[in-house]
Amino acid sequence: MKKLKLVLPKGSLQETTLALFSHAGFEIYAVSRSYYLSIDDPEIEAVLLRAQEIPRYVELGAFDAGISGKDWITENRAKVVEVCELVYSKQGFRPVKIVVAVPENSKIKKVEDLEGKIIATELVNLTKDYLKKKGIKAKVEFSYGATEIKAGKLVDAIVEITETGATLSSHNLKIIDVIMESTPRFIANKEAWKDKWKREKIENIALLLQGALAAEGKVGLKMNVEKKNLDKILKILPAMKKPTISPLTENNWFAIETIIDRKMAKQLIPRLKKFGAQGIVEYSLKKVI
Repeated sequence: MKKLKLVLPKGSLQETTLALFSHAGFEIYAVSRSYYLSIDDPEIEAVLLRAQEIPRYVELGAFDAGISGKDWITENRAKVVEVCELVYSKQGFRPVKIVVAVPENSKIKKVEDLEGKIIATELVNLTKDYLKKKGIKAKVEFSYGATEIKAGKLVDAIVEITETGATLSSHNLKIIDVIMESTPRFIANKEAWKDKWKREKIENIALLLQGALAAEGKVGLKMNVEKKNLDKILKILPAMKKPTISPLTENNWFAIETIIDRKMAKQLIPRLKKFGAQGIVEYSLKKVI
Protein backbone atom coordinates (compact mmCIF):
# COMPACT_ATOMS: atom_id res chain seq x y z
CA MET A 1 0.00 0.00 0.00
CA LYS A 2 1.23 3.50 -0.84
CA LYS A 3 1.95 5.72 2.14
CA LEU A 4 2.16 9.47 2.63
CA LYS A 5 4.73 10.45 5.27
CA LEU A 6 3.25 13.35 7.23
CA VAL A 7 4.91 15.39 9.98
CA LEU A 8 3.00 17.65 12.38
CA PRO A 9 4.30 20.21 14.89
CA LYS A 10 5.00 19.10 18.45
CA GLY A 11 4.71 21.63 21.24
CA SER A 12 2.67 24.84 21.26
CA LEU A 13 0.77 24.10 18.04
CA GLN A 14 0.26 20.38 18.70
CA GLU A 15 -3.12 20.47 20.42
CA THR A 16 -4.64 22.95 17.96
CA THR A 17 -3.25 21.05 14.96
CA LEU A 18 -4.64 17.70 16.11
CA ALA A 19 -8.01 19.35 16.79
CA LEU A 20 -7.97 20.84 13.28
CA PHE A 21 -7.32 17.42 11.75
CA SER A 22 -10.16 16.00 13.84
CA HIS A 23 -12.55 18.66 12.50
CA ALA A 24 -11.29 17.85 9.00
CA GLY A 25 -12.35 14.22 9.50
CA PHE A 26 -9.10 12.58 10.62
CA GLU A 27 -8.90 10.97 14.03
CA ILE A 28 -5.31 11.31 15.26
CA TYR A 29 -4.04 10.14 18.61
CA ALA A 30 -0.72 11.01 20.18
CA VAL A 31 0.67 8.15 22.23
CA SER A 32 2.18 9.36 25.52
CA ARG A 33 5.93 10.01 25.28
CA SER A 34 5.95 8.90 21.66
CA TYR A 35 6.60 10.92 18.52
CA TYR A 36 4.52 8.51 16.44
CA LEU A 37 0.86 9.27 15.82
CA SER A 38 -2.04 6.89 15.36
CA ILE A 39 -4.29 8.01 12.49
CA ASP A 40 -7.45 6.45 11.06
CA ASP A 41 -6.18 6.67 7.46
CA PRO A 42 -4.09 3.63 6.49
CA GLU A 43 -2.47 5.62 3.66
CA ILE A 44 -0.86 8.11 6.07
CA GLU A 45 2.08 7.65 8.42
CA ALA A 46 2.20 10.58 10.84
CA VAL A 47 4.79 11.71 13.38
CA LEU A 48 5.39 14.71 15.62
CA LEU A 49 8.45 16.91 15.37
CA ARG A 50 9.37 20.40 16.51
CA ALA A 51 8.03 23.00 14.08
CA GLN A 52 11.53 24.51 13.85
CA GLU A 53 12.87 21.33 12.21
CA ILE A 54 9.95 20.38 9.96
CA PRO A 55 10.74 22.54 6.88
CA ARG A 56 14.29 21.17 6.61
CA TYR A 57 13.24 17.53 6.88
CA VAL A 58 10.41 18.02 4.38
CA GLU A 59 12.89 19.64 1.99
CA LEU A 60 15.30 16.72 2.42
CA GLY A 61 12.54 14.19 1.70
CA ALA A 62 12.39 12.53 5.12
CA PHE A 63 8.71 13.46 4.97
CA ASP A 64 6.38 14.05 2.04
CA ALA A 65 4.38 16.81 3.70
CA GLY A 66 3.98 18.63 6.97
CA ILE A 67 2.86 21.73 8.82
CA SER A 68 5.19 24.46 10.02
CA GLY A 69 5.12 28.22 10.40
CA LYS A 70 6.12 30.62 7.65
CA ASP A 71 8.73 31.94 10.10
CA TRP A 72 10.44 28.54 10.34
CA ILE A 73 10.27 28.00 6.59
CA THR A 74 12.01 31.37 6.20
CA GLU A 75 14.50 30.63 8.97
CA ASN A 76 15.49 27.30 7.39
CA ARG A 77 15.51 28.88 3.93
CA ALA A 78 13.71 25.67 2.98
CA LYS A 79 12.89 24.98 -0.64
CA VAL A 80 9.48 23.38 -0.29
CA VAL A 81 6.07 23.65 -1.93
CA GLU A 82 3.69 25.81 0.12
CA VAL A 83 0.43 23.99 -0.56
CA CYS A 84 -1.81 26.31 1.47
CA GLU A 85 -1.91 28.76 4.36
CA LEU A 86 -3.66 27.65 7.55
CA VAL A 87 -4.50 30.64 9.74
CA TYR A 88 -4.44 29.40 13.31
CA SER A 89 -2.19 29.63 16.37
CA LYS A 90 -1.88 28.27 19.90
CA GLN A 91 -4.55 30.56 21.31
CA GLY A 92 -6.80 31.27 18.36
CA PHE A 93 -7.22 31.75 14.66
CA ARG A 94 -4.85 34.57 13.84
CA PRO A 95 -1.25 35.06 12.75
CA VAL A 96 1.64 35.36 15.18
CA LYS A 97 4.20 38.15 14.88
CA ILE A 98 7.97 38.03 14.81
CA VAL A 99 9.06 41.14 16.68
CA VAL A 100 12.12 43.02 17.86
CA ALA A 101 11.76 43.79 21.57
CA VAL A 102 13.83 45.68 24.14
CA PRO A 103 13.38 46.56 27.84
CA GLU A 104 10.90 49.36 28.42
CA ASN A 105 13.64 51.52 29.95
CA SER A 106 16.13 50.81 27.15
CA LYS A 107 17.83 53.64 25.26
CA ILE A 108 17.08 51.67 22.10
CA LYS A 109 14.01 53.42 20.69
CA LYS A 110 14.11 52.37 17.06
CA VAL A 111 15.63 49.67 14.88
CA GLU A 112 18.55 51.87 13.81
CA ASP A 113 19.66 52.00 17.46
CA LEU A 114 20.55 48.31 17.23
CA GLU A 115 23.78 49.19 15.40
CA GLY A 116 26.66 47.40 17.18
CA LYS A 117 24.32 45.78 19.71
CA ILE A 118 23.74 42.10 20.65
CA ILE A 119 20.46 40.37 19.78
CA ALA A 120 19.31 36.96 21.07
CA THR A 121 16.84 34.81 19.13
CA GLU A 122 16.00 31.34 17.91
CA LEU A 123 15.45 32.84 14.46
CA VAL A 124 19.07 33.63 13.65
CA ASN A 125 18.93 33.53 9.83
CA LEU A 126 15.66 35.45 9.70
CA THR A 127 17.07 38.11 12.01
CA LYS A 128 20.34 38.43 10.06
CA ASP A 129 18.42 38.79 6.80
CA TYR A 130 16.24 41.47 8.40
CA LEU A 131 19.23 43.44 9.70
CA LYS A 132 20.99 43.17 6.35
CA LYS A 133 17.94 44.56 4.59
CA LYS A 134 17.88 47.45 7.07
CA GLY A 135 21.62 48.09 6.65
CA ILE A 136 22.28 47.48 10.35
CA LYS A 137 25.31 45.66 11.72
CA ALA A 138 24.64 43.84 14.99
CA LYS A 139 25.68 40.57 16.59
CA VAL A 140 22.98 37.87 16.52
CA GLU A 141 23.23 35.06 19.06
CA PHE A 142 21.23 31.84 19.08
CA SER A 143 18.98 31.55 22.14
CA TYR A 144 18.23 28.11 23.54
CA GLY A 145 15.13 29.37 25.32
CA ALA A 146 13.98 31.79 28.03
CA THR A 147 14.81 34.53 25.55
CA GLU A 148 12.66 37.18 27.25
CA ILE A 149 14.72 37.24 30.45
CA LYS A 150 17.96 37.90 28.54
CA ALA A 151 16.92 41.30 27.22
CA GLY A 152 18.69 44.09 29.09
CA LYS A 153 20.72 41.64 31.15
CA LEU A 154 22.65 39.40 28.75
CA VAL A 155 21.81 41.03 25.44
CA ASP A 156 20.52 44.39 24.22
CA ALA A 157 17.47 43.14 22.34
CA ILE A 158 15.61 39.99 21.34
CA VAL A 159 13.71 38.79 18.31
CA GLU A 160 10.82 36.67 19.45
CA ILE A 161 7.54 35.12 18.31
CA THR A 162 4.48 36.62 19.99
CA GLU A 163 0.77 36.05 19.63
CA THR A 164 -0.74 38.66 21.94
CA GLY A 165 2.34 40.44 23.31
CA ALA A 166 1.30 39.52 26.86
CA THR A 167 4.45 37.52 27.67
CA LEU A 168 6.71 40.31 26.46
CA SER A 169 4.76 42.86 28.48
CA SER A 170 4.98 40.69 31.60
CA HIS A 171 8.78 40.81 31.25
CA ASN A 172 8.66 44.61 30.90
CA LEU A 173 9.61 44.51 27.23
CA LYS A 174 8.36 46.74 24.44
CA ILE A 175 8.16 46.02 20.73
CA ILE A 176 10.12 48.39 18.50
CA ASP A 177 9.43 46.67 15.18
CA VAL A 178 7.51 43.82 13.61
CA ILE A 179 9.69 41.79 11.24
CA MET A 180 6.88 39.67 9.82
CA GLU A 181 3.56 38.00 10.50
CA SER A 182 3.56 34.23 10.37
CA THR A 183 0.92 31.56 9.94
CA PRO A 184 1.20 27.78 9.67
CA ARG A 185 1.66 26.46 6.15
CA PHE A 186 0.90 23.01 4.79
CA ILE A 187 4.10 22.23 2.90
CA ALA A 188 5.25 19.45 0.60
CA ASN A 189 8.53 18.00 -0.58
CA LYS A 190 9.19 18.97 -4.21
CA GLU A 191 9.69 15.38 -5.37
CA ALA A 192 6.59 14.19 -3.51
CA TRP A 193 4.64 17.00 -5.21
CA LYS A 194 5.66 15.59 -8.60
CA ASP A 195 4.25 12.16 -7.67
CA LYS A 196 0.65 12.01 -8.94
CA TRP A 197 -0.70 9.87 -6.08
CA LYS A 198 1.05 11.81 -3.33
CA ARG A 199 0.07 15.17 -4.79
CA GLU A 200 -3.59 14.22 -4.95
CA LYS A 201 -3.45 12.92 -1.38
CA ILE A 202 -1.78 16.13 -0.17
CA GLU A 203 -4.28 18.32 -2.05
CA ASN A 204 -7.21 16.39 -0.57
CA ILE A 205 -5.86 16.83 2.96
CA ALA A 206 -5.33 20.56 2.28
CA LEU A 207 -8.91 20.91 1.04
CA LEU A 208 -10.33 19.29 4.18
CA LEU A 209 -8.10 21.33 6.51
CA GLN A 210 -9.09 24.58 4.81
CA GLY A 211 -12.74 23.54 5.00
CA ALA A 212 -12.42 22.88 8.74
CA LEU A 213 -10.78 26.27 9.27
CA ALA A 214 -13.44 28.03 7.21
CA ALA A 215 -16.07 26.54 9.52
CA GLU A 216 -14.43 27.92 12.66
CA GLY A 217 -16.35 30.81 14.12
CA LYS A 218 -19.38 30.16 11.89
CA VAL A 219 -22.75 28.50 12.50
CA GLY A 220 -25.65 27.43 10.36
CA LEU A 221 -29.15 28.86 10.80
CA LYS A 222 -32.44 27.29 9.76
CA MET A 223 -35.87 28.89 10.13
CA ASN A 224 -39.38 28.92 8.75
CA VAL A 225 -40.79 32.19 7.40
CA GLU A 226 -44.23 33.17 6.15
CA LYS A 227 -44.26 34.74 2.67
CA LYS A 228 -45.42 38.13 3.96
CA ASN A 229 -42.31 38.35 6.18
CA LEU A 230 -39.82 36.96 3.66
CA ASP A 231 -38.43 40.22 2.28
CA LYS A 232 -37.74 41.87 5.65
CA ILE A 233 -36.11 38.66 6.96
CA LEU A 234 -33.81 38.46 3.92
CA LYS A 235 -32.77 42.09 4.37
CA ILE A 236 -31.35 41.47 7.85
CA LEU A 237 -29.90 38.05 7.07
CA PRO A 238 -26.18 37.99 6.16
CA ALA A 239 -24.81 35.02 4.28
CA MET A 240 -21.63 33.67 2.75
CA LYS A 241 -23.64 33.58 -0.43
CA LYS A 242 -27.37 33.94 -0.93
CA PRO A 243 -29.51 32.05 1.63
CA THR A 244 -31.15 28.83 0.51
CA ILE A 245 -34.93 29.26 0.28
CA SER A 246 -37.27 26.26 -0.11
CA PRO A 247 -41.09 26.19 -0.17
CA LEU A 248 -42.80 24.23 2.61
CA THR A 249 -45.81 21.99 2.14
CA GLU A 250 -47.92 24.60 3.90
CA ASN A 251 -48.93 27.37 1.47
CA ASN A 252 -47.09 30.69 1.70
CA TRP A 253 -44.39 29.33 4.04
CA PHE A 254 -40.70 28.92 3.27
CA ALA A 255 -37.66 27.30 4.87
CA ILE A 256 -34.52 29.44 4.93
CA GLU A 257 -31.01 28.14 5.58
CA THR A 258 -27.81 30.18 5.77
CA ILE A 259 -24.36 30.45 7.37
CA ILE A 260 -23.37 33.35 9.63
CA ASP A 261 -20.54 34.35 11.96
CA ARG A 262 -21.07 32.74 15.37
CA LYS A 263 -20.64 36.11 17.11
CA MET A 264 -23.63 37.51 15.23
CA ALA A 265 -26.07 34.82 16.33
CA LYS A 266 -26.98 36.29 19.72
CA GLN A 267 -27.96 39.63 18.19
CA LEU A 268 -29.50 38.23 15.02
CA ILE A 269 -31.77 35.48 16.38
CA PRO A 270 -33.96 37.82 18.51
CA ARG A 271 -34.34 40.14 15.49
CA LEU A 272 -35.33 37.23 13.25
CA LYS A 273 -37.90 36.15 15.82
CA LYS A 274 -39.24 39.71 16.04
CA PHE A 275 -39.68 39.91 12.26
CA GLY A 276 -41.68 36.68 12.12
CA ALA A 277 -39.17 33.81 11.76
CA GLN A 278 -40.26 30.59 13.47
CA GLY A 279 -38.60 27.28 14.32
CA ILE A 280 -35.15 28.89 14.37
CA VAL A 281 -32.35 26.33 14.68
CA GLU A 282 -28.66 27.19 15.17
CA TYR A 283 -26.20 24.38 14.47
CA SER A 284 -22.44 23.87 14.47
CA LEU A 285 -20.40 23.33 11.31
CA LYS A 286 -17.52 20.91 10.76
CA LYS A 287 -16.36 22.01 7.33
CA VAL A 288 -17.21 24.70 4.80
CA ILE A 289 -15.89 23.93 1.31
